[in-house]
Formats: sequence, C-alpha cells, structure tokens
Amino acid sequence: MALADPSYADRLRALRAELARRQLDGFVVPLTDEHMSEYVGAYAQRLAWLTGFGGSAGTAVVLPAEAAIFVDGRYTLQVREQVSADHWSFQQVPDVSVAEWLGEHAPQGARIGYDPWLHTRAWVRQAEQALADRGATLVPVDANPIDAVWSDKPAPSPAKLVTYSDELAGKNSAAKRAEIADWLEQRNADAVVLSALDSIAWVLNVRGGDVDHTPVALAYALVHRDGTADLFVAPEKVDDAVRQHLGNSVRVHDRAEFVSNLSKLGGKRVAVDPERAVAAIFDRLEAGGAKTLALRDPVVLAKALKNDREIAGHRAASIRDGAAITRFLRWVETECPKGGQTELSAAAKLLEFRQATGALVDTSFSTISATGAHGAIPHYHVTEESNAPIEPGQLFLIDSGGQYLDGTTDITRVMPIGEPTPEMRDRFTRVLRGHIAIATAVFPAGTLGGQIDAFARRPLWEAGLDYPHGTGHGIGAYLSVHEGPQRIAAPNYPGGAAMEPLRARMMLSNEPGYYKAGEYGIRIENLVLAVERDIPDGDRPMLGFETMTLAPIERTLIDPSLLTADERAWVDGYHARVAEALGPELGADERAWLALKCAPLQA
Repeated sequence: MALADPSYADRLRALRAELARRQLDGFVVPLTDEHMSEYVGAYAQRLAWLTGFGGSAGTAVVLPAEAAIFVDGRYTLQVREQVSADHWSFQQVPDVSVAEWLGEHAPQGARIGYDPWLHTRAWVRQAEQALADRGATLVPVDANPIDAVWSDKPAPSPAKLVTYSDELAGKNSAAKRAEIADWLEQRNADAVVLSALDSIAWVLNVRGGDVDHTPVALAYALVHRDGTADLFVAPEKVDDAVRQHLGNSVRVHDRAEFVSNLSKLGGKRVAVDPERAVAAIFDRLEAGGAKTLALRDPVVLAKALKNDREIAGHRAASIRDGAAITRFLRWVETECPKGGQTELSAAAKLLEFRQATGALVDTSFSTISATGAHGAIPHYHVTEESNAPIEPGQLFLIDSGGQYLDGTTDITRVMPIGEPTPEMRDRFTRVLRGHIAIATAVFPAGTLGGQIDAFARRPLWEAGLDYPHGTGHGIGAYLSVHEGPQRIAAPNYPGGAAMEPLRARMMLSNEPGYYKAGEYGIRIENLVLAVERDIPDGDRPMLGFETMTLAPIERTLIDPSLLTADERAWVDGYHARVAEALGPELGADERAWLALKCAPLQA
C-alpha cells in the first residue's frame, strides 16, 4: 500500500496496516543501515521518513496502540521540535532502552518484527529476553515493512568508487592486507568479514560517494589468511582504473552475491565484529556451517593510529580550513550585527569560504548553524522551516567541518552578535577552561578516554552546570568525522563509556560545551592528536595532546579574570600559533583582524 506524499500521521497509519497484514504486532526502526553506519544514505533514512526526526542517532518502536521514539541527551529538544507528540512518546536513552521499553509495553503474546540487517546480535538477544517475560517473541522479517509503504524511497547512490593514492594514505593496500593476514594467523582464523564502510575504504585505499559527507561506498569485503580479499560492490561502481588499483589479489563481485558467498564459508573459522556486523551476517555464516569468532574488526585500531603521512595531511588541511574559518568569523562579526543574515545564509557563506580554497571535496557533516535558542540544541540542524534570523544580543554557534583529500576537519566556534552578557562570558570562560584542561592534560599511556572526561567538566561542575554529550570523538583521515574506537566520554553519555585505552597517534575532538535551554549554546571544539610526552624523572610512558585545529577563539567572550596564569598562557600561546600559521594564507586586512583577535589577553 504505497502512499504518494503522506503526512507523518499517514505514514504511521500505513506502517501499522502493513504490520497487521504481516501478522506483526510491532516493529523496531533504528537509524542505521546494513553496515551499522552512523551516517546513512538517503535510501536508509527510514526513521526520518517515518517520524520527521532529523538527528543522527535514534530508534522508533511502533505498536498497535502506541509508538515511541528513543534519543539521547543531544536530541532532547530537537526531537520535540521535529516529531509530533500527538503520535509519539519521547524516551531518553540511556535512562530507558528500547528492549526495556518493549518488555514493559509490548502486548502479551505479541509478535514484534525487526530487520536482522539493521541490528546487532547483542541487541537481538537483549530484546528477545525482554520480550520473553511478556510471552512475546521477536520476529525477523525478510523484507523491511517500511520499504513496502515508502513509495518514493530513493535508490542507493550510483556514485563510482574512486582510488585513494598510496601517497595520501601513507601505506598501500597490500601492506594493510598483509597485516590483517598476520592478525588472522595469530587467531587461527581463515577470514574476516569487513562490513563497516570506512574499514573497507581504508584497507583497499578507495573512497566513494554513497553516504552524504562521508567518502565511502556501499560494499562488503572478506579478507583472507593469505592476504587476498573479496570485494562485494555494485559492478557499475567499478571502472578499469579502480580494478587496476585493486590488483589481482582483490577479487571483485557483485554486492548482491555477498550473502551467497557467506554460505560458501562452511567449515571455515570466520572473524566477525559483533559491534559492527549485523545479526544477519552471523546467522548466514552459521547456517552455512562456518564457525564465527566474535572479534573486533582488525581495521578499527589500525585506522585509528594515524601514520606520518595522514598526520601531515591533517596539518595541511587544518591550516587551509582554519583560514576559511577565520574569514568566516570576520564576516560574522562585520555583517551579522547589521541584520539580514540567517542561520542558512551563514552556513552558505561558510561553505563559500571553504569552496574558495579549491580543495574542498564535501563538508564532513551537515553544518550546525545555530543562533540564540537553537544553539542550546547540541546537534541542531537548520532547515527552511526552522531557519532563524541572527540578531543582536544572541550567541551564534557554528559547528562544521570539511572533507579534503588530505584530511577531515571538525571545528566549533561561538560568536556574540553585539555585546555578550556577563553570564554568557562566565559560561564561555568555564567551557574554555575545560577545553584547556583537556588540551594540556598529561596522563599515562593506556589511560581510558572516560578517565579524563571529568577534566573538561570540572569548571562547569563548580558552578552547578554540565553538558549532555561526550567531550571527544575520534576522527578519520579523509573518512568519517566520527571514528572509533577512541572517545572521551563518561559512562552515562551517548555511546556509553569510553573504554578504549588512549594511544599515541590517535586523533580526537576536544569539545566541552554549555547549553541554556531557550537562550543560547556554547561549544569550543578543536581536534587534538595524542602524542608521547617526555616527563623528566618520570617512570612511566606518558601521553598528552597536540592541538591540530587552528582558528581564533572569540576573545570578547573570555573573562580573563576567571583564568589562571597558566590558562591565560595557553590561550596566548595557541593564538600565537594561529596567527603564525594562518597569516600567510590571508590578505592584509584579514591578517590585521586576526592579529587583534590573537593579541595576548590582559589579566
């Protein structure tokens, strides 16, 4: 029963009718794709189509008489703006999980459907256990029921695969596959399934255009103990140049043949990542007689430890991007107080400055251009409907990034439109102090990211304040703007505890914030690189961070009296680096403006 252009209420009604036709009493709708991606192609935006929610993380559950949408603290305000409370209840994770809610709300004896290509095996087991207490069952579907009622569902992207040069990658694919072969040998495994799109792109030194803002292609791969690989991708995406780049050791198959090839691995020991591979992959392997080994994708850590060429590329991208950001901040200060500018016009202007570099491939995520109360929504996404004018008395927050061939950037800055209030300056300075605490942290190698998260929060905690998101995420090298396994976050924030030991060469964001609902938002974000620190007379290997992002931090929002001498010295030192690195990229008037922004703070 396809619908032409239904309202969200009609879409929910159509889905319920389709579920009834299939003799299902409910269905779970996660925001992901068959690769467990965070950002997904238009064809996989089922949650947005059904509910109107435009965030990057969430899940919906539809039952015959009620429906719920689950989001974390980043989206508490956004979900209420975008999703009708007439039809949906709002649930916040981790306070309540989807499985727990199902265990309390599913009708007795219900059959709850799920798509096994969109959930991990761990989630399936958790939900099955919760439903069993109500005599209900979890039922895998062969075809997603939303697809049956989504009449104008976009087709997967037709974008071509492209090669990524060994020079930019810093290591060729053969060397990367040889390391995976050694990893398989050590675990007595015959092959590993790679289903994470960025893992495949990194191993094969290819990129794609199938997901907005992330240069990856829809594909699967099997890497074998002999260092060869099978790549499963739509054949029309692969041209002769890509085939030559992949070489004879990488066999190319139609993506549609992936499932049948899993069934041919009977008797083999196959490594599969339980966090990144969907339940259906485990099911197909085991049904075919393979022995599955639940092991983390070996690419995840290798990709996180940036090599010299990737680091050098990011340094170059940071200078290029920082100059574009500086031009934009000058434009905001000059033009926005005059009136006539909006969140959308500001985002367009920043894109214009980045495009003027001649090196921008794409933005690294949808720009968060937020003024006034919208700034209090951490992952706000401006639309034509929500677009607000930038007006005096507001704080304007811009969180954005660029995809360049030599690096992926992510930066947040805040600008006052006119004179900031004393409260705004106090909150901004506390966020800055937390940012400095991470930037200057020294800690033993192997420290967990979750162990240093509180460094950033202490200045806010001292005033009875906090922020509802993690402090830092990993970042890719011309890949995903959010990359694991490293994170800086406490256990009760989105994504769970950051339990990965921090190692030299990991790159992360440093982005504490503060959000006053209905009024303004503050976030200061730079990217940092974990580096070794030599501590005289120390007896343990120590790490610290080198700040990679280069752009001025708005000095009119800083209250120097709230900073210690060391904190003021950090700001002055950082701004001296910014002026030195970006000056040659700017015109005379721009350099003069930057010099004023980077002048030493007065105590």
